[in-house]
Amino acid sequence: GAGRQLEAGMRGILITCNMNERKCVGEAYSLLGEYGDLLYGPEQFSDHEERLSGSDREEDEDDVEAAVKKEVGQIRASTEQKLRRFQSVESGANNVVFIRTQGIEPENLVHHILKDMHTTKKKKTRVILRMLPISGTCKAFMEDMKKYTETFFEPWFKAPNKGTFQIVYKARNNSHMSREEVIKELAGIVGSLNPENKVDLNNPQYTIVVEIIKTVCCLSVVRDYVLFRKYNLQEVVKSNKEDAQQNPSSVTEEQNSEVAKAETEEQEKSSKEVKEENK
Repeated sequence: GAGRQLEAGMRGILITCNMNERKCVGEAYSLLGEYGDLLYGPEQFSDHEERLSGSDREEDEDDVEAAVKKEVGQIRASTEQKLRRFQSVESGANNVVFIRTQGIEPENLVHHILKDMHTTKKKKTRVILRMLPISGTCKAFMEDMKKYTETFFEPWFKAPNKGTFQIVYKARNNSHMSREEVIKELAGIVGSLNPENKVDLNNPQYTIVVEIIKTVCCLSVVRDYVLFRKYNLQEVVKSNKEDAQQNPSSVTEEQNSEVAKAETEEQEKSSKEVKEENK
């Protein structure tokens, strides 16, 4: 049915696993549920139906209008119920699970999960391998992708924002896109937003994730991709020498909004200026 498979316009979390997709979906719901509640508070389900059954019962059941209203209310409530915070949809590829998200920031949530697992080294999943936030989707054709990313990349890369970056690309069940062309075009767009954006393949501030499945292009811009082992939940809990040298970048919830971004930059500027003066 509609909304039950991955399509352009959705946001969510792309998860890879080895076989056993059903178990993977189960693990995903449990992990995302745990951290979703932590970060955003418990999920509010529609309590429309409970309200209706309580107070409306005493009223005259013959009132046709009320009966119709009640029915419409119940239909609406059951639709609202379907728009849960996390909803598994058909990804269109084997060993890939896509969890559509509603009303939350996939990048923040996934970064938070990986940061926690990286710090505690507590293994929380068995079948989930990688967990990639997908904060934008468009049709997987070059023209669509160029048009879409010109706006999509702005919060990270449009002057005065800038950063070092790399592009990682994976296509599944799709033969019409060329990896080289996609990377070249997208890197060009990042460069045009601010010439100070530079490619860094060793330890970039930002990794642009491009995951194409059939005719849908899934995108996100993530931090700590190298530190968090390419966002692999199995690898990030293993102890590693390199961990000692690097700390995850800390970005608070509020900083996600543009306003806060601008303010933080002002603060950084002024603290830089202060440092210059103190030299």
